[in-house]
Amino acid sequence: MTDPLAGAARSEPPPGSPSGLDLDRLAGYLGRHRPDLLAGPLRAELLTGGRSNLTYLVRGGDREFVLRRPPLGHVLATAHDMGREHRVITALADTAVPVPAALAYCPDESVLGAPFYLMERVPGTVYRSRAQTSALSSGQRRRLALLMMDVLAALHTVDPAEVGLADFGRPDGFLARQVRRWGGQLDRSRSRPLPGIDELRERLAAHPPDGSGAGNRGRIVHGDYRLDNLIVELPADPAGVSGRVRAVLDWEMATLGDPLADLGLLLTYWEVLGGAEPPVVTGPVDGLGPGAGFPTGAELIDRYAARGGVDVGPLDWHVALGCFKLAVICEGIHYRHCLGQTVGAGFDRIGTLVAPLVAHGLTALRAGPV
Repeated sequence: MTDPLAGAARSEPPPGSPSGLDLDRLAGYLGRHRPDLLAGPLRAELLTGGRSNLTYLVRGGDREFVLRRPPLGHVLATAHDMGREHRVITALADTAVPVPAALAYCPDESVLGAPFYLMERVPGTVYRSRAQTSALSSGQRRRLALLMMDVLAALHTVDPAEVGLADFGRPDGFLARQVRRWGGQLDRSRSRPLPGIDELRERLAAHPPDGSGAGNRGRIVHGDYRLDNLIVELPADPAGVSGRVRAVLDWEMATLGDPLADLGLLLTYWEVLGGAEPPVVTGPVDGLGPGAGFPTGAELIDRYAARGGVDVGPLDWHVALGCFKLAVICEGIHYRHCLGQTVGAGFDRIGTLVAPLVAHGLTALRAGPV
């Protein structure tokens, strides 16, 4: 339903509004629905690091919060679902999985041009660059990686039915459906030759695991779990025995399915891109992996298995799926960048990641069991 007070669409946001966020319209919405968040004139800034949905820090007087909305253009069907993000962080609020408190959800596109939601600002650090991780001791790097795996194991042990998420996805056939879904996204974002990507898609589709190993069917899958989607509190403790994850962010692709898909994608970030030579200097892989002084992927999986009490088994297919999925996401961002529909820095290099991801995915399928 359209908000009758939203008024006619603006051609340009008011002065002081960052791209994609009309502060006058947001103030009107808050005045009607969350006046407690409107303690003064609104100011906002685009937070760095996002490659998909747009994330803003908004301040009004002595109040501050975070707003999430989809990208500005070429939004693919089923992607960038603000309602799903808001629902899952609300459901996980009282579990062992740390999430920001959900403050409001607005499905009405007439307010900002797209659905959006508000959440609390969680203090802490997001580690997304080599400059940040190189300043850590070896003990701190190890602690950071183990904390990341402990929280992922905690997520995968949550019973969806107990937190009101029993209908959040369709676990049966999840992995085969993932291949079809990302293949469809590729078809809608393809703008240049991409050697090998169709072979990778076909090989994944030919032999998907059934996803039922170790009782894994029907767990909550984050969909993009990685270090720079965590807000971390890591005190100055060179031995690396303290610290905690304060919040897990970016739940836009969360669903129910095989949690090994999260592990496959995490290993793709950690060792495929994080271990690239020369180092990849963009996005969530700069300064990650064993080459940057972190534990190996095998150590991460061992920690996860011990904390979750599961036998993970071979992950070659899941890593190949992670490579395919990330290649499609990068190609979609590259496509939006070429159309001038991205906001933020670094998008000009995203397209260069597609070829190495495809190559590694094919290597994983040829080398390991399927």
